[in-house]
Amino acid sequence: MAENTLAIELKGISKAFGPVQANKDINIAVPKGTIHGIIGENGAGKSTLMSILYGFYRADAGQIFVGGRLTAIPDSQSAIRAGIGMVFQHFKLVQNFTVLENVILGAEDGPLLNTSLSKARKVLEGLSRDYELDVDPDALIEDLSVGHLQRVEILKALYRQADILILDEPTGVLTPDEADHLFRILKGLKDQGKTVILITHKLREIMEATDNVSVMRRGTMVATVKTAETSPERLAELMVGRKVLLEVEKKPATPGKVVLKVDDLRVRDEHKVERLKGVSFEIRAGEILGIAGVAGNGQSELLAALGGMMRATGKVTLQGTDLPLSGKGSDGQSRRRAGIAHVPEDRHHYGLILDFSAWENVAFGYFNEPEYQKNALFMDNDALRDDTRRKMEKYDVRPPDCWLPAKSFSGGNQQKIVVAREMEQNPELLLIGQPTRGVDIGAIEFIHKQIIALRDQGKAILLVSVELDEIMSMSDRIAVMFDGRLMGFRDPEETDERELGMMMAGMAGKRSGQGEAA
Repeated sequence: MAENTLAIELKGISKAFGPVQANKDINIAVPKGTIHGIIGENGAGKSTLMSILYGFYRADAGQIFVGGRLTAIPDSQSAIRAGIGMVFQHFKLVQNFTVLENVILGAEDGPLLNTSLSKARKVLEGLSRDYELDVDPDALIEDLSVGHLQRVEILKALYRQADILILDEPTGVLTPDEADHLFRILKGLKDQGKTVILITHKLREIMEATDNVSVMRRGTMVATVKTAETSPERLAELMVGRKVLLEVEKKPATPGKVVLKVDDLRVRDEHKVERLKGVSFEIRAGEILGIAGVAGNGQSELLAALGGMMRATGKVTLQGTDLPLSGKGSDGQSRRRAGIAHVPEDRHHYGLILDFSAWENVAFGYFNEPEYQKNALFMDNDALRDDTRRKMEKYDVRPPDCWLPAKSFSGGNQQKIVVAREMEQNPELLLIGQPTRGVDIGAIEFIHKQIIALRDQGKAILLVSVELDEIMSMSDRIAVMFDGRLMGFRDPEETDERELGMMMAGMAGKRSGQGEAA
């Protein structure tokens, strides 16, 4: 392939962080005007490689060619000048600034902001029209949905005249509709001659959106193929180095006694807006109840109320014992003592303290357990570290270093730390929100197996996920939420994504007899 047809070419890129070799002699060529996927397990080196291309890291060895020219990229400003833009998994936006102010931040034309703002407004109008990136330029960032926040990040890159756009796990926080809209935007960018590099672990997105795909494993590039000439099964095998089950294998549930009973549960937020509006359901031992719904329809509040993170009204019983919904005994620590484990939807805000080590994060909420106590006054830190090492090995957390701060792990490995901490407590009820968000295909398979194993041990599980295929494959019963209410219950064997999608939009009602476990 002639160099002048390439947007990006990396030759012999290597990067180490101490003893960890993140990238080893990486070669990759990305043709102009294409969507190029990069996939691999968590810790495979994808984000490190793209951070080198964007100037966040400097490679220890290797060369970068942009448009056929050898290009030094010592920092992100150099990348921007070379026509490279990047949309990160966790957005880099100022919450109390407007869209317009965020777009020009760092790209002002001079000390007089009015001139920059006026110019940016005109440019944004054209970009929004050309690429379906409709966002109110005067809206505050804190008032926008996640999908719109992502559009702002793309607008920022295009405003800086990026011809090459890197997106790191762009759909990890998007609803299905928002993800569909994003891929229409990416196709529009490609049609206009832009080049898109898409980092994702979702094979369906790779198959639907990309022209070519490169596969990384343990810091090396193992293959680059035309997307039309491969399959999800083959890509999964290349990623993991073994055959991977893409379908969840589980025996039919054999539900036992009622573990959790929820009656008329109601939650108001800090603005006194009712977010849960009389929710009632049961979960029995040995079954998984999946909650489907577009984000923002009450699922988060449901998990928070049951997990002791929000006050509520109504009645909740666990194995026949009433749980306080406000005041004394309604906190997360009391829930854990009652036998409830909770994997929160947002690992950064509620699951981890990023500056603390892995072993300290594994201790959160469980440091009073007898096995972690030397005596009444002190924790047995050696026991905690040994336990963390065991969990890291079992859940394949990379790198398996219990002393590393949580912020040093990839998003998927952070998730595995949280999942390991909660699932290894042998709870009677597991509340689990977005269990595989930002997690690679091999880890998804492992986490799904652990959830099924917990169910088969007779535990009750409440699963919340925006991934409809995850809800349908994992759940024994499905409940759909819309506007703080349960729209109905479905047997996953007797429904499909179309029916569930209609219910998620508030256009279908409850079937009689489906509100309680059979």
